[in-house]
Amino acid sequence: MGMKYTARGFCVLTALLGACFLPAAAQSPVPPAAYVASGSSPLSTVPTTSDNPDDSILTIRKRVDEVNVLFIATDRHGKFVRNLGQTDFSILDDHKPVQSIVNFRRETDLPLKLGLLVDVSGSVHSRFEFEQEAATSFLQHTIRAGFDKAFVLGFNSHQQIAQDFTDNVSLLSSSIQRLHEGGGTALYDAIYMACHDKLIKEQSDRPTRKALIILSDGEDNQSEHTRAQVIEMAQRAEVILYAISTDDSGLVLRGDRILEQLADATGGRAFFPFKMKDITHSFAAIEDELRSQYVVSYRPSDFDPDGRYRSIEITALKKDMQVRARKGYYAPRQ
Repeated sequence: MGMKYTARGFCVLTALLGACFLPAAAQSPVPPAAYVASGSSPLSTVPTTSDNPDDSILTIRKRVDEVNVLFIATDRHGKFVRNLGQTDFSILDDHKPVQSIVNFRRETDLPLKLGLLVDVSGSVHSRFEFEQEAATSFLQHTIRAGFDKAFVLGFNSHQQIAQDFTDNVSLLSSSIQRLHEGGGTALYDAIYMACHDKLIKEQSDRPTRKALIILSDGEDNQSEHTRAQVIEMAQRAEVILYAISTDDSGLVLRGDRILEQLADATGGRAFFPFKMKDITHSFAAIEDELRSQYVVSYRPSDFDPDGRYRSIEITALKKDMQVRARKGYYAPRQ
């Protein structure tokens, strides 16, 4: 379900507890401070400890007055529409028209920072080997040496990085093949860890597109984190969540709805392949989508760096056109 360019914002560096924060890199869609533009001063993140639930999560400590959002536009048949302009869309931030559009363009070739999260719990046994092969093929087609990076995380009741960030497809493929299924399921904890420990901290000297691809049935019986906490962390980490269901019952189960909610909140998409070959098609659709996005940079109206959640609503003005984008971001605290 988060989710960079000419700097138009201004940054105010703050200190917390007398410590100076090292800068982190500007990145693609920006939920925490959905504000980052390439060339602007980078953002810093620090963990906080307090009785306030909001303070238990990484919080942006700089202010930039520009919001960047990656989004997808499709026609009524679900096909990507790639020739639209700024005037084809309406954009609301916190339910208000934005102050100004700074930049609008198609983004087809940003470097990718991907995480592949593979459910290895006992509930995914029936199609596990085929899913391993499909995931391997996806990375072989998607990761470009010297340009993109990916990591592989296997999870059941615990999470383990099978392969850290690399552009070496052979290493990624080998790590997928080494995964073995069994145990309970802590889906939420796995997503939270991937966003918090890998993607929110991932630094880059250029704008990137960050996404997690989750292979799971969506069931969770072991996590310490809640679904709401996971969605918030994904939005703060600027990560798009894609999910491919491993359920082969042909029914719409509770886990499927969970996968849909996670993807929808971050501007991603959930797939429910019933046949084996449909798994491969799902990966191909994700690959195509990652290269078929628009980016809009804007200044919100009545912006206040108060740390609260602000909704984003992007709608197409043309009939029968659908837009998919993350639902919002958390403003930085000043």
